[in-house]
Amino acid sequence: MESPTLAKPKESALRAAFPVLSRKVHGKPLVYLDNAATTLKPAAVLDAMDHYYRHGTANIHRGIHTLAEEATAAYEGARDRVAAFVRASSRGEILFTRGTTESINLVAQAWGRGALKPGDEILLTGMEHHANLVPWQLLRDATGAVLREIPVTEAGELDLGALPGLLGERTKLVAFPWVSNALGTVNPAAELVRLVRQHCGGKILVDGAQAVSHFPVDVGALDIDFLAFSGHKLYGPTGIGVLWGRESLLEAMPPWQGGGDMIKTVTFESASWNELPHKFEAGTPAIAEAIGLGAAVAFVEETGWETIRERENELRRYAEPLLGAVPGLRLLGAAGERAPVFSFNLPGVHPSDIGALLDTEGIAIRTGTHCTMPLHARFGLSASARASFAFYNTRHEADLLLQGLDKVLRLTR
Repeated sequence: MESPTLAKPKESALRAAFPVLSRKVHGKPLVYLDNAATTLKPAAVLDAMDHYYRHGTANIHRGIHTLAEEATAAYEGARDRVAAFVRASSRGEILFTRGTTESINLVAQAWGRGALKPGDEILLTGMEHHANLVPWQLLRDATGAVLREIPVTEAGELDLGALPGLLGERTKLVAFPWVSNALGTVNPAAELVRLVRQHCGGKILVDGAQAVSHFPVDVGALDIDFLAFSGHKLYGPTGIGVLWGRESLLEAMPPWQGGGDMIKTVTFESASWNELPHKFEAGTPAIAEAIGLGAAVAFVEETGWETIRERENELRRYAEPLLGAVPGLRLLGAAGERAPVFSFNLPGVHPSDIGALLDTEGIAIRTGTHCTMPLHARFGLSASARASFAFYNTRHEADLLLQGLDKVLRLTR
């Protein structure tokens, strides 16, 4: 008999942790399948943020009164928890930002403007979220650098065979998503890093927005230079994100924004900078959101990666053939390793109509380009529908999605 201390959480207990799952939409139980856009928030996260606002609202770092010291301890405690979560070698390597987008922009501006010269190359992939494309386009325009692209195969995987030919002495940065937000493809990060290190001396940035909720991250073992991710993809609040960077790189980078808390001394003529990580956190930060992110990390760790991965893999294996059985449905990508994220099209039905009709059944999915216009163009599409699962979803919800798609076909034909 399994020991109670080793027993895995039951499905009902996992779902009970998320208050919004108890609501109804259009009179139907909510089926939330938009997790790649943002994950739901457990009560533990909501309670942590509420406690800060109800019992200890104060600014951090500046005050010596009790509330300020408590707020500072909670905020910096969240940083310590995130540092342990990604296996950072120092808490100073964890910068709080507004999200993945701001983290990548910070690297582009604070590192890229000083590191790149005309003709230097930035290597991206054909499956980038716009947040890992547009900042580099802006940097290209400002520095004269060149953008190059690792192509995407018909199966929705990166063409690793093309990678060595794209790397050279002018390659200063390689940036790629660990998990595609549109295809669900889990890119072979370790192999990508190995090839980059073998063929060039460029820095490596990983967009971890879609990865951190699906499997554990060890930045040291991965041997990268920067990792960016968002709290709201990790069962935490919006408005908070993380940039992890090698301490030596962060020390050498100038601040991106100026203001309070990022300075050591200021005169009217000049200023000197605070130590890491504060050098990059100008002004009053998102205190409650950072505390909420710390609570989200604790929730994930308490739930356990084994439970999360087992449930998500089961849902992916169950849902994929169901979708494949829908008449005419075209699923984008067929990667061997993928997260439970499915972008698809139905013949003769606009994705927006799919989303609107499913909503009448209480089913929440995403429609559009999912901030991956170049990737959609690669597959000859202007938009798609996307159903993305998290560990709190169920097989029954996958069945309801199938029933909803059957209804879409009946109503539109």
